[in-house]
Amino acid sequence: MKVTFINNNGGGFANVIEIASGTTVSQLFSKQLPDASPADYLIRVNRLPSTADQVLASNDRISMTPVKIEGASAL
Repeated sequence: MKVTFINNNGGGFANVIEIASGTTVSQLFSKQLPDASPADYLIRVNRLPSTADQVLASNDRISMTPVKIEGASAL
């Protein structure tokens, strides 16, 4: 099935990608950002916060936005 994946890491991009039926948000995160920690990202499905075990559906829109920007100083 096809979903839209938006990676807001850096410049950000959007792609329609093919995933297996029954794929969870956690599985997609691990595949798309294998060296990252989910705790460092705001993950949304169809503009709503999601859970790790949420099963994705055809035509879902998934965005992964870092909440920590490397090199930024804390105020």
